[in-house]
Amino acid sequence: MSARFLAVLCLVLAPCTVPAQLEVFNEAPIVDGKDVIWVPTPDAAVDRMLLLARVTPNDLVVDLGSGDGKIVITAAKRFGARSRGIEYRPDLVETSRRNARIDGVADRARFVQGDMFEADFRDATVVTLYLLTTLNLKLRPKLLDMRPGTRVVSHVFRMGDWEPDETAKTGASEIYLWVVPAKVAGRWRVELREGAAFDLAFEQRYQRVAAKMLGDGAPRAASARLAGSDIRIVFAGTGAERTLAGRVDGDRIDGPDGAWRAVRLKP
Repeated sequence: MSARFLAVLCLVLAPCTVPAQLEVFNEAPIVDGKDVIWVPTPDAAVDRMLLLARVTPNDLVVDLGSGDGKIVITAAKRFGARSRGIEYRPDLVETSRRNARIDGVADRARFVQGDMFEADFRDATVVTLYLLTTLNLKLRPKLLDMRPGTRVVSHVFRMGDWEPDETAKTGASEIYLWVVPAKVAGRWRVELREGAAFDLAFEQRYQRVAAKMLGDGAPRAASARLAGSDIRIVFAGTGAERTLAGRVDGDRIDGPDGAWRAVRLKP
């Protein structure tokens, strides 16, 4: 039975789930797990996932449901990243560790046995997934609480109404990338270097932000968008369009070279 057919069959028939990656290492190509059934991830899809996430040696890549460890090992071997796999089955953890030793990356590619829904992976800069949408949705709150700018890349399955920032296709594989957005919802006090000041209200839905200025005669913020911690606000209604770009740091936003700043106001 092909991996692709099995994925479709599971979607139609069952609460069974289809993620992660198991190549044939003297084992069957389909193996039961706690939350999932492992099926092979094509080599080209593994490479495309890591390329789409722009993995570098400065990254820590965490693969949830890491199976035989292919993504973790590839991240370390090809991209020079530190990497970690979280896998529930102890036998697959041992298989992964053996594979890392064979490929000479055991110092950078680590594997731990555990439940991906309970594991702490907040230190990751890149998270890789091959899970059904239902499991992605279960993980979504945890992913959205990660450090802004963390990249999340998924093979085949999406995140419900959290639209991806980028998509790619490799053969029959769809790859999706999300960048965890900073949390900006609420009211902010904005101060411009030339002395003007005003309040700005943000309503946020993932990386998309609706913004408007508050106060008599204030111009209207036509649009705003987040890319991790980077925000761009486009104003209209002053006779000419104006854009403020800045970087979110908790309850502060700082513009380049001190051109402007904003502080979140308490409710």
